[in-house]
Amino acid sequence: MLRSSSRKLIIRTVVALAMLAATLLLPPALRPTHAQAASLPALKAEQLSVSGLSSGGFMAVQFDVAYSASIVGAGIIAGGPYNCARGSVNVATMVCSCTSGLPWCSVSDGGTGVASLVETTATYAQRGHVDPTANLARQRIWLFSGRADTVVPTAVMDDLAAYYRHFLPPDRIRYRSDIRAEHAIPTDRFGNGCGELGAPYISNCGVDGAGELLNWIYGSLNPRSTAPPAGRFIEFNQEEFIDSPRRHGMATTGIVYVPPGCEGNAAGCRLHVAFHGCKQTAALVGEAHTHNAGYNAWADTNRIVVLYPQAAPVYPWANPNACWDWFSYDDANYALKTGRQMRAVKRMTERLMGLQ
Repeated sequence: MLRSSSRKLIIRTVVALAMLAATLLLPPALRPTHAQAASLPALKAEQLSVSGLSSGGFMAVQFDVAYSASIVGAGIIAGGPYNCARGSVNVATMVCSCTSGLPWCSVSDGGTGVASLVETTATYAQRGHVDPTANLARQRIWLFSGRADTVVPTAVMDDLAAYYRHFLPPDRIRYRSDIRAEHAIPTDRFGNGCGELGAPYISNCGVDGAGELLNWIYGSLNPRSTAPPAGRFIEFNQEEFIDSPRRHGMATTGIVYVPPGCEGNAAGCRLHVAFHGCKQTAALVGEAHTHNAGYNAWADTNRIVVLYPQAAPVYPWANPNACWDWFSYDDANYALKTGRQMRAVKRMTERLMGLQ
């Protein structure tokens, strides 16, 4: 008969092996890491732009408006007007999107109340909560709405286009709503069928969304690379930019893609922030967004650093789908320059632009 101490040792060993086996069965992106994440490198990037899908689209809009003095343009896929949710989850899920389901969906043409959102933006700018709205006039904005989008219907994106027209000349806005795409980033080489809704929320629709938005924002770019990525993917520590990130809907690590020629203090590189959508984090879809949304091929040939900040779930009800905070699940100042997530990502861009 085994001694009690021997039995305990065997039990501990079996449990440890079972846990190891379970861990190895996880996709690489979900496996726990014990290595210290790198520090986000200090670069000399310029010409900051942003884009995003879904909650990332709403986040890109509020980031663009709040920090308009620092941004040259934005690309929005399935997002909505600035501060659309007005701090209410019910408005967010029933008026600014249909995430509560069709029986409760109240999306309608003009339903977000663009005039009042424009007025709110002006008030925030007067009080210094966001940058002066005059900065928006020099930007270039690319918008995409799938005609088959059941999550953020085209009516919401129509309101976003109307919102931006209050601040920008019409010839600086490019709005595409001509493809029967579901709720996803459109590509011309990767993803689900164009009309399919589901992870990784990237669909092959014969449209190079990342390429179109980058070319619209920055002007005519060099053709994208057709080779595997030539730069470096760096997993970095987001805790440098926000205290207790998990408590505030952000992951402990983020990802940045640094193309050839942009390492160290190399000047002349551009910087683009790509906000993922809900359920589209690296923890949930692996490398799909960071490697296959289409940005990196253009980054390699045009010296564009791509920042992929990462959100995280807040359980049980506040933010179970790892969305960005565009409806005040964490912070009443979510849409302002002082918002926790907003300021964290802004500090990341400042590091990459050599401003801190």
